Amino acid sequence: MFIDKAKITVKAGSGGNGMSSFRREKFVPFGGPDGGNGGHGGSVILVADPNKLTLYDFRYKPLWRAEDGEPGAGSLKDGKSGVDLYIQVPVGTQVYRIAGGELIADLVEPDSQVVMARGGRGGKGNAWFKTSTNQAPEYHQPGEEGEAGKFRLLLKLIANVGLVGFPNAGKSTLIRCINRILFPQN
Repeated sequence: MFIDKAKITVKAGSGGNGMSSFRREKFVPFGGPDGGNGGHGGSVILVADPNKLTLYDFRYKPLWRAEDGEPGAGSLKDGKSGVDLYIQVPVGTQVYRIAGGELIADLVEPDSQVVMARGGRGGKGNAWFKTSTNQAPEYHQPGEEGEAGKFRLLLKLIANVGLVGFPNAGKSTLIRCINRILFPQN
């Protein structure tokens, strides 16, 4: 089935929280803070794919979500960053923001990309806040939320064939019959 319009909701991944922990070992009396940083959230990116011909993939899946970042851990271990979500769309797709109606991108070149929603930054662990005057900080930073938004996708079409003829010669009737055969309505 050929679909040339779609509405999607995208949500980037949130950043992981920083960790608040202290080094505790048997023969290390003053270990100090060793909380790691949280990982960054994944972003949502649209990619123009020359092998795609329709927006059919978005008809039954309107929500697209990237992976969240993992929280930090003790022993100065940083959390794993979330994986970016790449969404393939046909070449010639226009992206509009639903809230304002503004054109975000026009993907006319193959393999061109646009970032729809950026992932949130990961929070800092308590080891990051250690200074000469504050050698044992007990606080950490939470991760930031990822961006979210609702978008409208439109596929620009270019005709490969044109019909030329006199008025009332049946050009529109011929096109209507061909469309009825190629794209039957359910």
